Amino acid sequence: MQIESEIMLKAQTLIEALPYIRKFNGAKIIVKYGGSAMLDEELKHNVIKDVALLKLIGMKPIIVHGGGKEISKWIRLLGKEPEFVNGLRVTDEETMEVAEMVLNKVNKSLVAMMGKQGIKAVGLSGRDGKMLQVEKKFSDGKDIGYVGQVTKVNTDLLDSLIEDDYVPVIAPVGLGKEWKAYNINADDVACAVAKAIHAEKLVFLTDIEGVYIDPEDKNTLISEMNLQVAKQLIADGVVGGGMIPKLTNCIEAVESGVGRVHILDGRQEHCLLLEFLTEKGIGTAIVKEALF
Repeated sequence: MQIESEIMLKAQTLIEALPYIRKFNGAKIIVKYGGSAMLDEELKHNVIKDVALLKLIGMKPIIVHGGGKEISKWIRLLGKEPEFVNGLRVTDEETMEVAEMVLNKVNKSLVAMMGKQGIKAVGLSGRDGKMLQVEKKFSDGKDIGYVGQVTKVNTDLLDSLIEDDYVPVIAPVGLGKEWKAYNINADDVACAVAKAIHAEKLVFLTDIEGVYIDPEDKNTLISEMNLQVAKQLIADGVVGGGMIPKLTNCIEAVESGVGRVHILDGRQEHCLLLEFLTEKGIGTAIVKEALF
């Protein structure tokens, strides 16, 4: 009876996933991959397995990854201390070289992991095919070096790769004037790419469970909110710190036509599958329309 019960539970899980598989078959999905899920090897493999499964059941995922902690580690090995202004890394020429080297290493490791799951993946930088074109970004008027703000996303290369059944894996490096490389916030890249390709879903993997009305009370997690509520939370100061730019990116993406934007806890095992393929889901979803 125990064995039969477990088998039936597995069957029920598959049946529950069926309408979501049907709904999102062929949908373009952006996964912004960062936080602890990139540092823990087991979590890293679980995220890649989730993306591989989403691909195999008919979705069209694109991964955008960061690498900030790894970049800081290598900067310190060079005898320098990482410097940030309002959360943005001050990026001189030497730091930019280190960042591009580290991001390329991270990029190719993710491509290799996708390959082990039987998925064709291609690692890209925003400089490839002039994909991510940027202008110099300032922080409160302060020059912070080779830090870029995306001004244009050339989707030609992405469209071709997706059409040929590849999963693009994008490092957040852009192309500025005189063909110079610029460091870009990975959340900004994910948002810009999602808007440009009209993604159905954009997912931010983070180190928090989602958006709370009261961060001290785990019962106040907001499972789903519309644009009006999201903007009000920022205006009222309910959310603060690093959540403000993330939630702002979510709002901009939905206003630009992205179907749903999700903030998920990347530390949760198989969080992508739980959010995409189950009725309850986890984390916080931002949508355009009113809830009622």
